[in-house]
Amino acid sequence: MKSYQDLDIYKISLELFFETHRFSLKLPSYEKYELGSQLRRSSDSINTNIVEGYGRKTYKQDFVKFLLYAHASNLECHNHLEKLKVLYPEFDAEIQLIQEEYRKLGVKIHNFIEYVKTNWKT
Repeated sequence: MKSYQDLDIYKISLELFFETHRFSLKLPSYEKYELGSQLRRSSDSINTNIVEGYGRKTYKQDFVKFLLYAHASNLECHNHLEKLKVLYPEFDAEIQLIQEEYRKLGVKIHNFIEYVKTNWKT
C-alpha cells in the first residue's frame, strides 16, 4: 500500500461523501443548514479521519485512534439519516439505500481496525 488512496475504506468513504452531499442538498432549504449540514460534516469526517490516521501510520495507536474516529463518524451519519427518514418520509427509499452503504462501510472500517491492531508493522 503506497498511499491512503489505496485503501478501500478511503475510496468508499469518499464516494459515499459525494453521494451524501448531493442527497443533503435535496432537503428543504432550512434543513440544508441544520441537520443537512451535520450530515455533510460527519460524512466528511469519516473520510478525513481515514486520511489523517494513515498520515500517522508510523504510530499504530494513532492510526487506530483515527480509524475509530472514522467509525464513530460513520455511526453519526447513520443516526442523522435515521432522523431525516422520520422527518422527511418522502426520502425514505433513498435514505435506506445510503444507510445500507454506511452500514457496509462501518463493517469494513471495523475489520480494518482489527487488521491494523493485529497485523500492522510500524
